[in-house]
Amino acid sequence: MTATDVTGARTPEAADVITGARERIDSLDDRIIGLIQERMAVSAVIQEARIASGGRRVNLSREMDVLGHYRDALGKPGTALAMTLLELCRGRI
Repeated sequence: MTATDVTGARTPEAADVITGARERIDSLDDRIIGLIQERMAVSAVIQEARIASGGRRVNLSREMDVLGHYRDALGKPGTALAMTLLELCRGRI
């Protein structure tokens, strides 16, 4: 298989651009995954502290703030992304 076959490009030059851009996306995805894992760990600390003090595991007003922040920054798809992120960080309610 050639680079143009793998990328769907019609020229070798375009295939090179696509290959480079995909490598950058893969690197960004790795960083995003790392940040999500870090966020999950910090969220666990918060939940443990809240529960140890007699509070609830989840703070719904804080979650609404997070949803609004993502929606404001990314539009409607940001809300779905934030919901997924919240689910990863707190588990299903």
